[in-house]
Amino acid sequence: MKFDKLAMLLPFCTLMACENRPNFSDLCEQHTKICQEFQEDTWCKQERVAVGFANLADKSDANDSNKYQQLIAYEGYEKCMVHAAKIEHIKLKTKQTMRIDNVVKAQAKIKAIALATQNSEHPDLLFFHWSRYLNQHSLNKFIALEGNELLETPNRQINLASYYIKHDTNKTLSLLYHALELYPSDGTIDTEIFQSLASIFSHKKEHKQAYVWSKILHLYSPKDSHISHEILVSYFKSNNLNTQFLDRVAKKTLNNIIAGQFKAPRT
Repeated sequence: MKFDKLAMLLPFCTLMACENRPNFSDLCEQHTKICQEFQEDTWCKQERVAVGFANLADKSDANDSNKYQQLIAYEGYEKCMVHAAKIEHIKLKTKQTMRIDNVVKAQAKIKAIALATQNSEHPDLLFFHWSRYLNQHSLNKFIALEGNELLETPNRQINLASYYIKHDTNKTLSLLYHALELYPSDGTIDTEIFQSLASIFSHKKEHKQAYVWSKILHLYSPKDSHISHEILVSYFKSNNLNTQFLDRVAKKTLNNIIAGQFKAPRT
């Protein structure tokens, strides 16, 4: 089960989607230094834009929430550019050097922001410092917030689940269910939840539940690399499942989640 996808439902309002924000071209005209941080490339454009708006948000209001968004944006850019830097350019070796330089710059910014926020009490930053740097002090503070209204968001419930998965499977299930309960109608759902639920039930040999959550993942994200129609067919055949009934359960459950009406099943 993966819980390392910590971009986790960032409030993209400040990064990408606020109606009152400028477009990226306007941002570059008004804040030249922000756009000149990295040498422009045909790769990783979306990630570079995310970094730009994260930096603009922090410039406008340098708070811990915006610092966390910067970290996630820089991580996304760095990951993308590392991949791009591996691509050989026989005729354009300068592109390889430029991309490596961009990677180094992004890594330096991540290190600098992480250092500046290492004593933060912000829930997302507490989890960040544990998940990236194994900061036990940050983890203790994050876990101590359990039950606090501050953690009543889907991504923070997922973060809690990623800690408890090694200690308490039933509690992990409860946290993942609660994360689904917290989504508003038509919210963008982190498919890691579906993957993780399917994985947990598969390990518990609760095949019906494993199939239902796998089917939900496939219905919600048909192109997800973790699931396919062929995998589902193989699973229900090998476990002799009544898919006609389970498919209805999966569809109804997903509709409730999308409508913001999901209720955790009793365990």
